[in-house]
Amino acid sequence: MSRRLSLPALLLIATVPLLAQTPAPGLDAIRQADLRADLFFLAGDAMRGRLTDTVENLATADYIRSRYERAGLKPAAAGGSYFQNYLLMTATLGEGNALEVSGADRATRRLAQGPEFYPQRFSASGTASGALAFAGFGITAPRLAHDDYAGDVAGKIVVVLDHEPGERDPKSPFDGVVTAEPAVPWRKALAAQEHGAVGILFVADVHNHPEPVNLEQTSRNVWPATPPHLKTYTLAAWADRLRIPAAQISPGLASALLAGTGKSLADLAAAAEASKGATAVPGATVTLTTSVVRHTIPDRNVIAVVEGSDPKLKDEWVLVTAHFDHDGAEGTRILNGADDNGSGTVALLAIADAYAAAARQGQRPKRSVMFAAWNSEERGLLGAWAFTEAPLAPLANIVAVLNMDMIGRNEEVEAGGGPRFNGLEVQTPESNANAVNVMGFSRAPDVAAAMDAANRGIGLSLLKRYDNNASNLVRRSDQWPFLQRGVPALGFMTGLHPDYHTVYDRPEKINYPKIEKIARLIHQASWDIANAPSRPAAPTATVR
Repeated sequence: MSRRLSLPALLLIATVPLLAQTPAPGLDAIRQADLRADLFFLAGDAMRGRLTDTVENLATADYIRSRYERAGLKPAAAGGSYFQNYLLMTATLGEGNALEVSGADRATRRLAQGPEFYPQRFSASGTASGALAFAGFGITAPRLAHDDYAGDVAGKIVVVLDHEPGERDPKSPFDGVVTAEPAVPWRKALAAQEHGAVGILFVADVHNHPEPVNLEQTSRNVWPATPPHLKTYTLAAWADRLRIPAAQISPGLASALLAGTGKSLADLAAAAEASKGATAVPGATVTLTTSVVRHTIPDRNVIAVVEGSDPKLKDEWVLVTAHFDHDGAEGTRILNGADDNGSGTVALLAIADAYAAAARQGQRPKRSVMFAAWNSEERGLLGAWAFTEAPLAPLANIVAVLNMDMIGRNEEVEAGGGPRFNGLEVQTPESNANAVNVMGFSRAPDVAAAMDAANRGIGLSLLKRYDNNASNLVRRSDQWPFLQRGVPALGFMTGLHPDYHTVYDRPEKINYPKIEKIARLIHQASWDIANAPSRPAAPTATVR
């Protein structure tokens, strides 16, 4: 990607530093003592890790609401509410799942659930019968002029590979080594449906992943006999869009089904890296029956606003955001989530308080500012995705999103840290003492330029290194949904550390002076962007 700044970026550089010479109203009111007091409450044992669909999660949301209300901030949601309500969906396995294959000799095989196939959790319930087509990776990405469904798949059941082309290639147009959104399995199923397919079968990409597949064990992991502590959720709005059955099949079964092409599964997978378009598979027909019981669960974001002062610009928005959920507790084992993401949540509250205090004194930014506390980030960025599905301000009018997630420690990657630190260099916490990672900088360079300008009065080390990294950090927090919808967005994270997602992520281990500096940076930058004469350029949207 080009790192050359666009004209809006140059305008921001020209104008924002002048604004940044004057501290944003309320900047000095963001104090580490207040951040510490809030965090010891929100990440205390009594909140039991703030897991989605628990009373502690509800209590956290209500606490955030009460803080907005006490500050005098305006509710953002319908009916004068601070809560943006939406539905999550989880699934249980029903009875009668079946896969039958008929060959050219009209003999029918009924295949076993587990060793040969299992329904996908996002699958609709129903029966589909038809001839087969092989559709490569099953990706439709108009921005990249890539369509694995070129050709006719109407009325067919398509076989598609897991993952995406060039997944290990840093120069891949599919976001480099970052997993691209169009490669997400449910989006592949939706693409198949939109091209007229009546069902979809997923199989391992044996070209890039030649290791043996134990489908029976994977099936048990996807559909465990005992409900797990951390349930798998999706947005009900997404699930409602999917109407076709979807299943995962073994490479062995896929090889047999695709034999009519005259090519092996490995050869087809290798060719899918370069070729596009669906290929009819002669010989076999398939009947797939899935029974997946969907359950809906209410969920909510907590959102408040300060209305802009400029009659024209007040309809444009700057969002300051952080997620407040974490991974909960099992008995006495509490995952407090002080850094992830109590740290971002308390910074959000402090920034909101600073804006509210300024507004009471008659100082409001030209653009409107929205303070969004996302829920269910740990379950798949679902609160932020829900907002993009039903935005409280038009996405085209959102000029920047500044998202804080894990801003309270120093990045620390030990030798032999394992897959949790995939793609990250070994580094000490001392080497990152004054550092914060900026994610999305290559996708929203104008906003990154504004951050650099605001930082001149703060003095942090802003590290721009993880936009194209196997750790997938740029897509693992709530800036990602906005980038996918064409909204300029940055994520701020001080980095992973050995206590990440463990019981040791506690409030007494947090670097409160560092949170204070980062919160002041976000406050200053959001104020500058909200007052700048021009808006940042938007990234190219990749999903609808």
